[in-house]
Amino acid sequence: MAAANVTHVTDANFEQEVMKSATPVLVDFWAPWCGPCRAIAPIVDELATQYDGRLKVVKVNVDDNPQAPMRFGVRGIPNLLIVRDGQVKEQIVGAVPKAQLVRAVDNAIA
Repeated sequence: MAAANVTHVTDANFEQEVMKSATPVLVDFWAPWCGPCRAIAPIVDELATQYDGRLKVVKVNVDDNPQAPMRFGVRGIPNLLIVRDGQVKEQIVGAVPKAQLVRAVDNAIA
């Protein structure tokens, strides 16, 4: 289960929650059947807590919401995007170490 400060976003509210956000956003495209997605979920939750107030963390279930992943050419999951001012600043595909995610977030929000 996601941390309290992780928002579940749908195709319907993706534009408002992510692209128009005043705060940089970490988007986690995932699916319940995806083992690597489940493996990095605790790291994503930790980042949501660590960067609370400076980074918005959202999850998009690709099975239930196909439009947002298609818009960004998501072909494999987990797929993490960092969006700032409506622009994709970083895209990370696959389960990666927390240190790599922290570096990407730090670069995007600096």
